[in-house]
Amino acid sequence: MGPEGRTGGRGGWRGWRNRLAGSRRFQQLAARLPLVGRIARAEGEALFDIVAGFVHAQVLRALVELGLLVRLRDTPATAATLAAECGIAPARMEALLRAAAALGLAERAGGGWMASARGAAVAAVPGLAGMIGHHAVFYRDLADPVALLRGDRETELASFWPYVLGAAAAADPAAAARYSRLMADSQELVAEDTLPELPAGVAHLMDVGGGTGAFLAAVAAARPRLRLTLVDLPEVVAAAGRRLAEQGLQARIETFPASFRSDPLPEGADAVSLVRVLYDHADATVAGLLARVHAALPPGGLVLVSEPMSGGERPSRPGDTYFAFYCMAMGTGRARSQGEIAAALATAGFTAIRCPRPRRAFVTSVVTARRPG
Repeated sequence: MGPEGRTGGRGGWRGWRNRLAGSRRFQQLAARLPLVGRIARAEGEALFDIVAGFVHAQVLRALVELGLLVRLRDTPATAATLAAECGIAPARMEALLRAAAALGLAERAGGGWMASARGAAVAAVPGLAGMIGHHAVFYRDLADPVALLRGDRETELASFWPYVLGAAAAADPAAAARYSRLMADSQELVAEDTLPELPAGVAHLMDVGGGTGAFLAAVAAARPRLRLTLVDLPEVVAAAGRRLAEQGLQARIETFPASFRSDPLPEGADAVSLVRVLYDHADATVAGLLARVHAALPPGGLVLVSEPMSGGERPSRPGDTYFAFYCMAMGTGRARSQGEIAAALATAGFTAIRCPRPRRAFVTSVVTARRPG
């Protein structure tokens, strides 16, 4: 066997497989064979779903913007009725409803249409409708994906998220409020998947980069005896104070204005949470933040990182497709794997690092560690 056979110079068995799959003659033959034909059709359908993915997402966006999934949650309606309500031609409304049914979001009922269980869930998932609407910005940044990959153009998301670029860029309170409001909408789900990793023995939790307090509000409801502190930029803390007052939580949650880029963190907490913080920032900023967290914690203190993560050696759709490109469009930060975050924690001096299996990777993943005693 020559060098090419030994080293897999042509890709080894994967190269053979791909040359076969890429042969039009083989595809035509496979279509006529029962077992191979079923596999080929399944692969073809999966490929077409990728090709048509943008259209599918835009159908969902139209349903959300028109309020149809909420309108059709409890009672059916005909396409003609919905067309009149939405100012859309009946034939096009029928086309939208049929597309919704094909995607499992609607179904025929009572001579008209109703939302399916999946469609009804869209309105029930906290923050999902808002994120779908926000995708108009993200999709414009993805209109030329090669330019995005090359960094050849300014992105709208980089302007939409000035908060993540540092204190100087966050001087506009309206910009900070936009960031905090959108992120807060989805924090309920994040809290559901994060709280099980917070040990019952923790007495004082400090949430760094906590926005307007959505995560800590969920913690307060679940752990009524836990002392809570929120740390964020002064303008964000001001908005947090107003929001917490509206919820009657100002006595439960202490706020502390600081920039984790440049200011030392307050001491006294035996646990620190970083919820959707690291993936907003570059590696050097992450390293500096983890060093400050380490300095603020007592021996044995816990740090808990919760955010969307890459799948590492096994790429995942949420982390390595959606969130990877979202971070790219933001122009800062990146989706890291549990292993990468664990390594950064170890470099900062933490031990007893745990990477529990994510409950819902499309919501969040968690890494915990402790400052050595």
